[in-house]
Amino acid sequence: MRVRRAIDGDLQALIDLETRSFATDRISPRQWRWHLESDSARVLVALHERRLVGACVMFFRKGSDLARLYSMAVAAELRGQRVGEQLLEAAEAAAQRSGCRRLRLEVRDGNAAAQRLYERNGYQRIARLPAYYADGEDGWRYEKTLSRAGAG
Repeated sequence: MRVRRAIDGDLQALIDLETRSFATDRISPRQWRWHLESDSARVLVALHERRLVGACVMFFRKGSDLARLYSMAVAAELRGQRVGEQLLEAAEAAAQRSGCRRLRLEVRDGNAAAQRLYERNGYQRIARLPAYYADGEDGWRYEKTLSRAGAG
């Protein structure tokens, strides 16, 4: 498994993964193009045997120490095999390299597997988000304070 920054050539695989992973609240092809080219967004992809099997999108705001993990998707056949964990570790490292000390994200109330992943990796629930998603499902906001470079 390898995680790297996404490139333009990943666009169709990103769209395909998004379509297979989410029934609603999908990132559109136009948004993917924008995220790939934006200075305020970072798209990371996980590759297994040269096949894109996971992706995450992060947002940064100039002058802020807070990064946002906007979306993460893992191919169904590889869930439970640390793909999400590796993407999360890479996202945290990218946030730190960008000068961020905190990483925040939202997760669906019904996505217990993702909640366990985040909690296992030190994220704390900080807010309940009633009817947060387009289909009306509630969400949870999580945040983690990232360790400083060279710290434990």
